[in-house]
Amino acid sequence: MAISFDKALGIAQHTVGIRSKRAEIIASNIVNADTPHYKARDLDFASALRGAKSELTSSMARTHEKHFSVTSTIDDGVAFRVPNQPDTGDGNTVDVQVERNLYMQNALEYQSSLQFLGGKFKGLKLAIKGA
Repeated sequence: MAISFDKALGIAQHTVGIRSKRAEIIASNIVNADTPHYKARDLDFASALRGAKSELTSSMARTHEKHFSVTSTIDDGVAFRVPNQPDTGDGNTVDVQVERNLYMQNALEYQSSLQFLGGKFKGLKLAIKGA
């Protein structure tokens, strides 16, 4: 009997990818902190997770090798962040301190997601091997 990782891991497998994509976006904001007219962006985790969940429930199976493969994207939920400081004159909306804090928070949540998935895999390994 084959193990379906989609059923065994559920939505938890998508959280790592979403957290990784958010880390890339926040890092891009930090790198462009001195770029004139750069607008800070962020990924809304909840909407990206809803998108992954809907793709999980309505995934399409390829029944023929000439069919297009359907892959998921995590671009849902990416939007410009509303600045919380006045414009400094160059049009840049990046607040480096806010971005660093968000990056650290996202890194902790990424680690938590990895540990959760690790626990899922330990459970699967135990089920396969037996006690």
